[in-house]
Amino acid sequence: MNYILEAEGLNTFYGRSHILFDVNLSVYPGETVCLMGRNGAGKTTSFRSIMGLTPPKKGKVIFKGKQCTGMPSYKMARMGMGFVPEDRRIFGPLTVRENLELGKIPGRKGRWTMETVLEHFPTIELCRDRLGGSLSGGEQQMLTIARALMGNPDLLVLDEPTEGLAPVIVAVLKELIRSLKSAQTTILLSEQNIRFAMGVSDRVVVIDKGHVVYTGTMEEFRKQEAVQKTYLAV
Repeated sequence: MNYILEAEGLNTFYGRSHILFDVNLSVYPGETVCLMGRNGAGKTTSFRSIMGLTPPKKGKVIFKGKQCTGMPSYKMARMGMGFVPEDRRIFGPLTVRENLELGKIPGRKGRWTMETVLEHFPTIELCRDRLGGSLSGGEQQMLTIARALMGNPDLLVLDEPTEGLAPVIVAVLKELIRSLKSAQTTILLSEQNIRFAMGVSDRVVVIDKGHVVYTGTMEEFRKQEAVQKTYLAV
């Protein structure tokens, strides 16, 4: 089986500051891979490098077999990569339905329509006519994921999906991602919440100070207490 996404030897800078050092990660179709690390470890920069928001100075990104390093993010979206940023970027003056409509990508079709998305996200369905700015943090996070699905992505990229959410909402989000997994949705996420990651992921990549320090299956990772304590402060 070929990877749907390969990031090879990514070296990314902010100005003169070297942030990522030869970062490698990959995702198979249908699996969920979690990039784990503390704040500032390089998780968001890795995703920005993959999405073309902060192109790497060295290394390459291959998506669905095509070299797309540094390709603008809108082209990555058209290719089938759906990105849910950490800051959510909800359009507050627009209704939930209007926010969802903005997630559509011309030419991309699939199982996700307004009807199927609202069916899959009952919380969002209940507030579909409310303004995005009036939603709680948890509701906004659900909306951003639902909006990304409206583009029928081949790969869903979630940056810190549990950040700032109450435990009860994190539990709901865990079940949501599990349901997406059961529907064969391919997911790449970054996360600091180790229990959440263990509950949804197939493989783990741990990053620290811009370097990948561990890669393995979730089954293997559960046994790596030293890795968890050293790099994730568990």
